[in-house]
Amino acid sequence: MLYYLFTYLSEHYNLPGAGVFQFISFRAAMAVITSLLIAQVFGKSLIRILQKKQVGESIRDLGLQGQLEKKGTPTMGGLIIILAILVPVLLFAKLDNIYIVLMLLSTVWLGLIGFLDDYIKVFQKNKEGLSGRFKVLGQIGLGITVGWVLFFSNDVTVRQYLLPNGQLSAVDASTVYQDVKLMITTIPFAKNNELNYGNLFAYAGPYFNGLYSFLYIPIVIFIITAVSNGANITDGLDGLAAGTSAIIGITLAIFAFVSGNALLADYLDIMFIPNSGELVIFCTAFVGACVGFLWYNSYPAQVFMGDTGSLAIGGIIAVLALIVRKELLIPVLCGVFLIENLSVMAQVSYFKYTRRKYGEGRRLLRMSPLHHHYQKLGYHESKIVSRFWIVGIMLAVFTLVTLKLR
Repeated sequence: MLYYLFTYLSEHYNLPGAGVFQFISFRAAMAVITSLLIAQVFGKSLIRILQKKQVGESIRDLGLQGQLEKKGTPTMGGLIIILAILVPVLLFAKLDNIYIVLMLLSTVWLGLIGFLDDYIKVFQKNKEGLSGRFKVLGQIGLGITVGWVLFFSNDVTVRQYLLPNGQLSAVDASTVYQDVKLMITTIPFAKNNELNYGNLFAYAGPYFNGLYSFLYIPIVIFIITAVSNGANITDGLDGLAAGTSAIIGITLAIFAFVSGNALLADYLDIMFIPNSGELVIFCTAFVGACVGFLWYNSYPAQVFMGDTGSLAIGGIIAVLALIVRKELLIPVLCGVFLIENLSVMAQVSYFKYTRRKYGEGRRLLRMSPLHHHYQKLGYHESKIVSRFWIVGIMLAVFTLVTLKLR
């Protein structure tokens, strides 16, 4: 909103300094500052309200060190994160940008699903919360919406450059180019690192050329569901999910910045995605919200984010990666989420297998997800979180290196 206001003042009244709102870097800086302030001010007030209404987390005794001390800690703190994202984005971003619209939709959509889950747990005293199938249906609904927009909207394009041999390329810049509707993504570590989803059906003949939307949209659904659930599972220790998400958010902000800047995209030899630079404002607001939430969520936590926050931040990360065409890097960038997910799947699968084979279930880990395994080994909660953050930073740096490592 402020972008449009100051643009109007600059164009019609030549207001000194108003033109600075044209720069993404300035608006991104303002977004992160605003999100931090909102998280600080609103967070303190929300915690008081939640404590007054006795909106506390119910804790099952799993024999973990310090676990019972957390009983009664307010949950639904994800509202802090969501507000600290939405307000700066609405103030400083271009609201007619298709990518900003998609990110706002994704944030609110999964935030509402998580809120319903927390509400049922806290106010209706149902420990199961929202039924799993309704959560999955909500994630599938968002996946269909995001996939449909990215696939069919004419506002979603990539720049193609005309090479001397007459072919088009998304990475080798020339003076002749066109912005086209093309569903391509980045293959990490490959020299000619473009994957055209349309080519996946090419072997089936010309009758199947228009059917690759039936493949692309399920891929989008899978990515959104997997990453949001991964963030949800990771949210088990004070500051773990929020800190890891902030690291991922910084990385995605860099990807959005270089992918949305023609000169940097040319220098790095990566595809230029018109209008995607506006996502930097969203990314910085997201990072500011996660860091601001850490003020209250770091050990010992004064508030938990609950599903309201964890589902939303996972969905945000997934949709951001899809928009900047880096979804194939998610296993690396979101490696912490992935290993947490896999640890649960491996534990359950191995337990069922050994129960069938030996008549009693056996466990690979002392407890899943993985962070609880380390708790069972006697590691302090803050040490586990710090080391997971370090792993997250290493994975983020490695992900950024793929810009030039081919």
